[in-house]
Amino acid sequence: MLFRTFGAGLCGTEGFPVCCEADVENGFPQINFIGSLSQSVRESSDRVRTAIANTGLRLEPRHVTISLSPGDVRKEGCAYDLPVAAALLGAYGYLPDTLTENALLVGELSLGGEILPVNGVIAMVSAARDAGLKRCFLPSGNLREGSVVKGIDCYGVPTLQELLDLLTGRHPLPEPAYYEDPPEELFSSPGFSDICGQELAKRATLLAAGGRHNILYIGPAGTGKTMLASRLPSILPGMTTEERLELTRVYSISGLLDPEEPFIRRRPFRSPHHTITPQALSGGGRIPVPGEVSLAHHGVLFLDELPEFKSGSLEILRQPLEEKRIHLSRVSGSVTFPASFQLVCAMNPCRCGFWPDRERCRCTELQVRSYISRISKPLLDRIDLCVETVPVTFRDLSRRPDKDSCLYLSQEVERVRRIQAERFRGSRIHFNSEMDVSQIEVFCPLPVKEKKFLETVYENSGMSARALHKILRVARTAADLAGVKDIRHEDLCEAIAYRSLENKYWNPAPEAARIRRKYHDRQKRN
Repeated sequence: MLFRTFGAGLCGTEGFPVCCEADVENGFPQINFIGSLSQSVRESSDRVRTAIANTGLRLEPRHVTISLSPGDVRKEGCAYDLPVAAALLGAYGYLPDTLTENALLVGELSLGGEILPVNGVIAMVSAARDAGLKRCFLPSGNLREGSVVKGIDCYGVPTLQELLDLLTGRHPLPEPAYYEDPPEELFSSPGFSDICGQELAKRATLLAAGGRHNILYIGPAGTGKTMLASRLPSILPGMTTEERLELTRVYSISGLLDPEEPFIRRRPFRSPHHTITPQALSGGGRIPVPGEVSLAHHGVLFLDELPEFKSGSLEILRQPLEEKRIHLSRVSGSVTFPASFQLVCAMNPCRCGFWPDRERCRCTELQVRSYISRISKPLLDRIDLCVETVPVTFRDLSRRPDKDSCLYLSQEVERVRRIQAERFRGSRIHFNSEMDVSQIEVFCPLPVKEKKFLETVYENSGMSARALHKILRVARTAADLAGVKDIRHEDLCEAIAYRSLENKYWNPAPEAARIRRKYHDRQKRN
């Protein structure tokens, strides 16, 4: 007898429906699996057979063939246990097909018949809804997570026996689960009101949040770099429903969702330690899973002590910073994970952390240059703002904090992002930092005088074309903060100033370079 059920698999952050067919006939007693299956899926025959026996049902020894299609897509994991068990029971005549013909079944079986939670339920339920299925039976531990997806009825089943009771009609179907967002609450995250001094760094942080620019804090140890970075999420606007669902899928696949609150509400702030491996940062493994760059999707990826990271880990960031996603190729196949994050970095100017204060710094010039040079030029070009933090005076520490500063900054960020939403309406981008060259020409026009000024800066500083475009994007955000339509001279100067630290730390002799260029120009004229 042939019986069919439906399961689902995962490819990256997307799910795909899987048809599970079981056929029982006379012949040599064995269970054959066909399809592109991993070892964990093939082992489901033992788990399913033992779980069915412990449920109290007896399966006669027959020749059983189980097929999981499509056959050209590899199936991984234990989420196929439940559809395999249901197909096997239906083929033996224990189940009717009235409730299973349009139903998704997902779950891992224990030997005792309990249905255990699995990862990636949101993507699986979404795939089932898109495929036209009407209902899905999930582990009780995944029920709230699955109910986030609208348009399909979700039911939680704790054991295989409970599933049999529902599918055979011995127990009526309960009301499908319904997810409702808890009431909005004020999160108790620290804000900018407790940061003393550092007005320039606060201004740079406001620009970074407004246009979603990447930012680097550099300065002596103990000047508040980490504190500024950790306060950045407090002034970012909330996520849209589409952003929340996309981020929740990533965390669902990674198994990091809170069972009590399965729909993520806050933008992520990921701060990996500098000993992190390139694979943990980018994602991967035998079965590819998202890494830190994907877990920071629609949020902030903070790298503290930037030069201490392995060069291989830092260079991995170059592709996702440009493409907003990361491609992983493994033996089992290629997957793409979303990685649209805001990069925030902090670093000391030398290993001891006090350069250029020669009264406290004992590093040699060679040691300082060696430490700074760990940050490559291509990665530095992908950072829009570089701001220096300075030691805070006792007078600044003694001032009473401004309790309304965080509220003001968040309102300013919200206003600037509304301007960008209107500007880029109908396009695929949402922020000034995402503008390409053609959009820069449209939205960042400069008067002849300002264009000549920028040309002089470009020629004398030896910056790259990417750095030039970064300046224009930051200047556009500065103009939006000022509430003006066109980029002004002061907006341009402010954006250039945030690139000037590159000469101070990474190219300490720009004057010598200018002298060499002038000498070569005279030689050409002569």
